Amino acid sequence: MKIVLCIKQVPDTSDIQWTENNTIQRDGVESIINPSDCYAIETALKIKETVPNTTISVLTMGPPQAVEILKSAISVGADEAFLVSDRKFAAADTIATSRTLAAAIKTVVPDYDLIICGQFAIDGDTAQTGPSIAQNLDIPQITYVQKLVSCDEEKVVVEKEVEDGIEVLQAELPALLCVKSADELRRPLISGFENALKADIKVLSAENIGLDASEVGMKGSPTYVSKAFRPEQKCSGEIMLFEDCGKTIENLKQKISEYLK
Repeated sequence: MKIVLCIKQVPDTSDIQWTENNTIQRDGVESIINPSDCYAIETALKIKETVPNTTISVLTMGPPQAVEILKSAISVGADEAFLVSDRKFAAADTIATSRTLAAAIKTVVPDYDLIICGQFAIDGDTAQTGPSIAQNLDIPQITYVQKLVSCDEEKVVVEKEVEDGIEVLQAELPALLCVKSADELRRPLISGFENALKADIKVLSAENIGLDASEVGMKGSPTYVSKAFRPEQKCSGEIMLFEDCGKTIENLKQKISEYLK
């Protein structure tokens, strides 16, 4: 089985900066692996443990520094990694990003069986990229995956979170999963660190994946951010002691009335 992992490097949420185009500044900013993508990695590793001859290929689109999260994925058990990086990819929205990643997957792992993504990224929180990759590749998708039930070379069965509970769904392969929760990502062994240090991570440009400059980055993005700002934090409150229940209720009613005005 051939698994493709799409992961993302995101800025530390305490250190967000903006570019002149109102997109998040990624170069030179302290970054981490997107938390949902850690669940995606662990899900792929569990499949590798149960399905013979499984290989995991990891892709990320970002600046050169994003190579660090690819090394992290290799250190816990991924087999190969690709950095999709080109200045032409800058300021891409989810449509251009998914188009780029789909083209990269078709270029480096055309015979994939399963694609696994995190449900959403903490820097954008759109939850659109994974489903859009599936749309570009014309394959079935299951989103909000909470638990992997089983997987073999023909199908995958998962528990999916819905508003009123859990659904158990099956998809024939090839397919795409967007994982919302799973077990915590395992820690790498010393041998894993050695593998990461020796890994030959290939860099893919727009030309390498057969896309024109008009199809990627800002030029290929029909949407844009008109304004970006950090909301002001308002911390205030009042402690009311419940010595007299009736008086406390009246005080609460008065406070609510004042707030609504």
